[in-house]
Amino acid sequence: MAPPEAVGRAPGHLPVSCPAMQTPDARDRRPSAFAAAFFSAVQPGLGQAYARHWIRALVWAAPYILMYALLLGIFANKQTRSDFEAQFANPDWLRGTLVFIALDLIYRALSSIDAYRVANRGPSASGAPVLRVGSLGGLLAVFLVLVLAHAAAATNVVTVMNALDQILGNGPDESPGPSISIDPSILPPSSLSPSLGPTPTEAPGSTPGTTAAPTDTPAPSPPPCPDCKNRVNVLLIGVDSGRANEATFNTDTMIVVSVDPTTHKVALISLPRDTGNIPLVPGSAAASAYGGVYPSKINTLYNAAKARPDLFPGPDKTRGYQALMDTLGSLYGLDIKYYVSVDLNGFREAIDALGGTMVDVQIPVNDPFYPADDGRGYLKLYIAPGYHYMDGSEALAYARSRHGLGNDYIRAARQERVVTSVREQFDLGTVLQPGVLGNLLKTLSSSVRTNIPGNALPGLISLAQSIDLNRRVSLVLSPPSYGTVCYPCPPSNLWMIKPNVNAIKKAVSTIFTVAPAQQQQRDQVEAEGAVVNVLNGTSQPNTKTTQAADYLASLGINAAVPPVNGGAADNPNHPTTVITAYNGADQNMPTTAKVLADTFGVTVQAATDATQTADFVVIVGAATPTLKPPPGG
Repeated sequence: MAPPEAVGRAPGHLPVSCPAMQTPDARDRRPSAFAAAFFSAVQPGLGQAYARHWIRALVWAAPYILMYALLLGIFANKQTRSDFEAQFANPDWLRGTLVFIALDLIYRALSSIDAYRVANRGPSASGAPVLRVGSLGGLLAVFLVLVLAHAAAATNVVTVMNALDQILGNGPDESPGPSISIDPSILPPSSLSPSLGPTPTEAPGSTPGTTAAPTDTPAPSPPPCPDCKNRVNVLLIGVDSGRANEATFNTDTMIVVSVDPTTHKVALISLPRDTGNIPLVPGSAAASAYGGVYPSKINTLYNAAKARPDLFPGPDKTRGYQALMDTLGSLYGLDIKYYVSVDLNGFREAIDALGGTMVDVQIPVNDPFYPADDGRGYLKLYIAPGYHYMDGSEALAYARSRHGLGNDYIRAARQERVVTSVREQFDLGTVLQPGVLGNLLKTLSSSVRTNIPGNALPGLISLAQSIDLNRRVSLVLSPPSYGTVCYPCPPSNLWMIKPNVNAIKKAVSTIFTVAPAQQQQRDQVEAEGAVVNVLNGTSQPNTKTTQAADYLASLGINAAVPPVNGGAADNPNHPTTVITAYNGADQNMPTTAKVLADTFGVTVQAATDATQTADFVVIVGAATPTLKPPPGG
């Protein structure tokens, strides 16, 4: 019998394989032209690599490889990353960004076309080139996506540019006219008018009744900040444009932020809004007309200056701000070149756009007559001590509440606390969330004004990011150290604070001055890193307790009033200060222990408690002295 494999086989014939069972040549598996175009739209050169054209892929990808390497080097360092991000506040940089977006669109489109072509052209089974007809619909879809994505990016850049254009003062003047909130008693007698109050002075040689045309000569532009060698001084102005049914434009918040670019120290100098009879710039037309001093409260100077172009220099848009910078600069002995004005209502909307802010309330706010924003009567406002997550309305109420007649020291301290809280919690990632940037820019463009040049903004932003707000020096120029209460104070007969000019100038000039021994002690305290809780051992509000914590913080100690139980101690009847060092802190942190003992004049007690998280606990008693941070602390 023949073997099985020989059955049906003709003699002399070999087995033949079936052509249908052959594996296709690898050359016939061509890449998708649409996929290649899409990949190169995402990353130029990627589609060429997908089509196995390696040299072509490298050529197309080379510019982006270099750009990615540059960005990696920038973002590897925190400072260079901050400086790079700050450049996006420069209008010139933003215009360059628009050019880059346009060039990027063109380059990606060309790379997609090239990838589409090389993927759509491949060899036939015989090795001869052949052009396959693919669908152009996919390529057109890729182009549409590219255009839409780049248009969206360009729209965001244009939005930022328009907002900066408004903020930098290139938009219309939206502050009220000179007839709003002008008290005739604060104007020079010779310039009173039955209608608006002030009138321009008569031109020399003119007939009676004619007036000199106001000169609207622009003030000199301040130099860009990157070249500043000395202290950088910026006046932060909080404008209360009134609630419903009110027509006011009072500069109720005036904080000079003074930064030493070399040491990166920062000081916040606050002047209570009720301060009056402040000396005007010696030799100025305003000083001659007013008799040397501004006779009313400082928060009305903006309106008075805007109404008098013959007495105060500058164009209409900036005359009021310039008057504030000149007057406060003369009072402090500082060269104040920049201002940032924020409408308090816009401040509320900006906080809402950021999703709120966390504020550490040290002193409770109890204001039974807080005016409602809608103009309908008063609200009973109470904010307890502790950490509060506030929306815009709550943060504004906390900063705006008078909290007792004439208590501008506490009010100014609360305003500083809100400003620093927002600054510390400001995060670029939060701003870039969907919907946040547009709402924030819309609010800022309508409520913020500044004279900072566009090319100086990045330098100032980088400087602001480099300072440590936890080591800031706060100087509130309140009585009795820096002024006296006057009521009724002539000629306005208002309740005012008359400034102690010599004390103010001395405090401001020495605000960053620290003796070598004091600096060495501060460095040692900071190196020890002790956590100090300050508790209220009396039945009184936390005012003295908070001031003690602020004083210790000015010495470099990490001190705070904890939010637990409103910062109250075990009982409210401690006659004197009690300082306790827990779990060996007096031995491990001897410099801090000595500073605490010397500050309060008591002996530090030692105790052991495994549940205690603080290294030292200071209980403020009835006899504890009232402490305020030193100007140069």
